[in-house]
Amino acid sequence: MPRRRRHTVAAVISHGVAPFELAVGCEVFGIDRSELVDPWYRFLVCAVEPPPIRTSVGFTIDTPYGLEEVRRADTVIIPAWGATQGEVPADLIDALCTAHRRGARLISVCSGAFVLAATGLLDGRRATTHWMHTDLLAERHPLIDVDPRVLYVDEGDVMTSAGTAAGIDLCLHIVRLDHGAEVANAVARRMVVPPHRDGGQAQFVETPVAHAAGDDPLAATLGWMLEHLDRPMSVDDLAARSHMSPRHFARRFRAVTGTTPHQWLLSQRVLLASRLLETTDDSVELVAQRCGMGNSANLRVHFLRVVGTSPLAYRRTFRQEEAG
Repeated sequence: MPRRRRHTVAAVISHGVAPFELAVGCEVFGIDRSELVDPWYRFLVCAVEPPPIRTSVGFTIDTPYGLEEVRRADTVIIPAWGATQGEVPADLIDALCTAHRRGARLISVCSGAFVLAATGLLDGRRATTHWMHTDLLAERHPLIDVDPRVLYVDEGDVMTSAGTAAGIDLCLHIVRLDHGAEVANAVARRMVVPPHRDGGQAQFVETPVAHAAGDDPLAATLGWMLEHLDRPMSVDDLAARSHMSPRHFARRFRAVTGTTPHQWLLSQRVLLASRLLETTDDSVELVAQRCGMGNSANLRVHFLRVVGTSPLAYRRTFRQEEAG
């Protein structure tokens, strides 16, 4: 039986490349795992500018490969780099489009999505990036359906992932597509990471708390709400506390927080539940009571909708990270 051709994976680097995101591709595709699948991937690090390439933390990387190898690759990885700051080089865009026309699969990690966006290949498709950059990506490229909730998006020939460790999720997904779940699980075990993570990146987002100015009558009410999330609250009661009519209170609340009292309260209760799940051993039932959700069933419904995973799965994830 003839030997199967090796699938070439090319990781593109430019000055300012983030070492961790590059290392994800090196770990998954660059280590010889021919005992699992023979042949394993052929992995190349390809420089946009003449090497050595300076990373975002100062050390340099040398490589004999450049954009010609990118044009001929089967899969191209674009790690996080300074793509949010400036223009993407025209020769890189040309190399990526050439590879794509040949049938290559293009994937990005974190802010590498901005490079893919510059090619136009994400227009009319779903895509994601690190939650800190999703608004900027959507603003710069309004034709892209930017999804800030997910760890990665698989559009077939073009795939994008969220920040840092989400690149691991996407790379393992690619191994699963190419070689099946058993091989992907074996690679995950060797990396000491889960082969699949529940939920999306919403569970990792730091949720800011909007505050009114100190002399705003709403300021004291917002502070009181945060201190008494376990209590039932109605718009009428909160309006009376703020010395406003319910209608004026609702308008003023939206002007300050950007949302309705109900949605703001729900978000703060889910945020409190997240902190309690991370830092205490309270049962899910007790957490639900402490954050004003009433019972565990109600908490599960809202937690899953906002965070994208269950309270127990969330607790397991962050307790494992703490133990690590």
